[in-house]
Amino acid sequence: VQLQASGGGLVQPGGSLRLSCTASGFISDAQAVGWFRQAPGKEREGVSCMTSSDGRISYADSVKGRFTISRDNAAKTVYLQMNNLKPEDTAVYYCATVRRGTYYYCKTYEFGVWGQGTLVTVSS
Repeated sequence: VQLQASGGGLVQPGGSLRLSCTASGFISDAQAVGWFRQAPGKEREGVSCMTSSDGRISYADSVKGRFTISRDNAAKTVYLQMNNLKPEDTAVYYCATVRRGTYYYCKTYEFGVWGQGTLVTVSS
């Protein structure tokens, strides 16, 4: 399966964006999906992960209450709704999925299939 992320762009502080990640093939509800981001000069970090079959959803502390992850199985798409964006949210955002199973820590090493990234810039 291949992943295609889209929806990034330039937004002012306090604004919103919705990122989309469309899969070329089937991803089961038992497979974890996640959004990660990498700011310049920093390591890639987990933003939000979910596994539909067991109801697991997690968010980084820095985005709790502002970001929401969701998926539409019929559209083979995972979304990241980002509200009240801050300059520190500026990064390249990547979607990812595991080859099988759930996740435990929403860390990059748990995910084996990655999209190409979409740039989010939060600036006035």
